[in-house]
Amino acid sequence: MDGNTQLYAFLAHPAHHSLSPLMYNLSFRAQQLNACYLAFDVLPTDFSQAIIGLRAIDFAGANFSLPFKQTVLKYLDELTPRAQRIQAVNTLRNDQGHLVGDSTDGAGLFADLQEKHQLLAGQTIMILGAGGAGRAIIAAADYHIKRVFVAKRPNQTYADLATWLKQLSALSPTEYCLVSYSDMTSLTAALRASSIVINATNQGMDDQQLPLPLVVLQHLRPQQFVYDLIYQPLMTPFLLYAQRVGCQFCNGTGMLLWQGALAFKFWTGQSMPIDLVRKSLATEIRRRTK
Repeated sequence: MDGNTQLYAFLAHPAHHSLSPLMYNLSFRAQQLNACYLAFDVLPTDFSQAIIGLRAIDFAGANFSLPFKQTVLKYLDELTPRAQRIQAVNTLRNDQGHLVGDSTDGAGLFADLQEKHQLLAGQTIMILGAGGAGRAIIAAADYHIKRVFVAKRPNQTYADLATWLKQLSALSPTEYCLVSYSDMTSLTAALRASSIVINATNQGMDDQQLPLPLVVLQHLRPQQFVYDLIYQPLMTPFLLYAQRVGCQFCNGTGMLLWQGALAFKFWTGQSMPIDLVRKSLATEIRRRTK
């Protein structure tokens, strides 16, 4: 590091568990870029000061995770079209003081599904949860997917989500359908109709909870593909259940890799060394889960 080193940040709460510093610093070295990526655990009450600090110190870019993917919007000068659709941001680029926000989560997940040779065109998929990552996946589902079921708890943001999904349906050939977690019949019907089921909630990070009630999950079939965005633990209760049923399945490691590759390109204009980063991530995740 020297006076010309470009700085990048990860802002979240908590943040110290993040694998992003490993992923990006390895990529910077491989591409011979004078840059460094650091993780910061920022309290929600201190977030505005953190953004002011990024501007003042002239950080070249940043990533955001919970709980800041929507909070950061009001501090940005510009949003990419997909960030505008999602109204959430996980990546920021500093263009000489002009802060541009993007969302690479959804595109990263679909890049991973394509690498795993999952058919998307004409298919029906089910997304569990509509937080920052869930919204990114919902809005990125423009791969000629026929229908997207979105399962959400009937809380104070339910009506707003219903309105947003109607807007997406009007602008896209994909049909978006909202399903309440309180409606077991509709949840079951959506699950049975879906070829891919994606958990975008945090249910399972404790190694105990399932993202759907067992009365619904019992309708899972071997020909379905189950994707859990969680990668710590590597095998969530949801994935273990899918394995017992005989489904194909994967955790969120691939999404982490591909959304990072998209962010790296957004920042530097260069391609991330995918194979090198993939191997390093796998090694580190195995180490942490021993």
